[in-house]
Amino acid sequence: MPNENRTDYVTSQIIKSHAPFYGLRGTDDFVQSGNADRARSTFYRNSGAASVSVSAKSSLVCDVNRLIRRERCVSQTMSPKRAFEPYRTLFVVCTCFLRLNTDCQLIINVRNQGGDVVQETISANATEDTVTLEFQRSDGTLVTQVIDFRNEVQILKSLILGEEERGQSQYQVMCFIFHFPKDSFISSDAMSKLRQKNPSTIRTPEDDLGRVNHTLDHSVVLKHSAVISPFIRDVCSEAGQASYTRYEDVLKWATVRGIPVASYQAALKRFPTTPDYVGTNDIEPRQPTYSISNCTDVKNIWTPCTCQLEQCIGWYPCELKYCKGKGHTKNSVTTYRCGIKTCKICHRFVYYVTEKQQCLWDE
Repeated sequence: MPNENRTDYVTSQIIKSHAPFYGLRGTDDFVQSGNADRARSTFYRNSGAASVSVSAKSSLVCDVNRLIRRERCVSQTMSPKRAFEPYRTLFVVCTCFLRLNTDCQLIINVRNQGGDVVQETISANATEDTVTLEFQRSDGTLVTQVIDFRNEVQILKSLILGEEERGQSQYQVMCFIFHFPKDSFISSDAMSKLRQKNPSTIRTPEDDLGRVNHTLDHSVVLKHSAVISPFIRDVCSEAGQASYTRYEDVLKWATVRGIPVASYQAALKRFPTTPDYVGTNDIEPRQPTYSISNCTDVKNIWTPCTCQLEQCIGWYPCELKYCKGKGHTKNSVTTYRCGIKTCKICHRFVYYVTEKQQCLWDE
């Protein structure tokens, strides 16, 4: 069986076998989808039962994503012709679990502001120079943070469960893409080497960095998004019409990479409320194309409005700590790494939506 077919087949079996564990029904449609990504995105549309709890839905998504990554690892590493050679298979499985341990290095128990304990999974890829942090909020929202150090890009993805009684789909996904200063998170190499002595410890951050406001003015066109970061298209695949950025950050990326601002034009779609300044260095406030109300002030759910969403990263390693010690010669001093400083930060996003139905939490 070809690798890609094997991946899709096993993925469908993963979903089929795990859905009943969470009390879900109607999983045969997943098997018919024939595609790993479609199988995941089809989950909510086909689970359908109002009796299914928020935690069950979100837990299944997390488990399926994790198991799909494992199966893809096996498919990409194992030769179809020799897949059943016992020693080779053992080597492949061990290799894949090593990769998974690299991708899921740290599971951190974090106490949030409300007193609940949230589990964060932090992984690093030193080869691609990325760090990924993922957690599930107590309301079921799945938050994924991806940091692309090379391009100084941060992607913050939110999967928010819908309110079926209010006519929403089972879930909606938004991606917020913005500039990321390299020194505001420890490097991917340092992150890949980080270990914790007591995994069960409940942690709190040393420093609260408060809230950063992002007023977004453009949608990101995923098929052209590689000019910003090669990871956007994959991470935000389920947020095709809901991936956002701001022109202020585009100017920073253009400066970092030394390319013309106009190079980003195909990847950007201006909001109706945004002045047309793409291709210039002018980001001074101008009169918008037309005024629009905040979603909190709008009663008709089909009316365009300005949405607000806040997401907080409750714990992350924001910088390395260095200590001083005695050097090899008399009176000399050496500096060495002796730990990490941890931080908390909140991001508040303000952006245009075509209808209030896409922003029912902002009330």
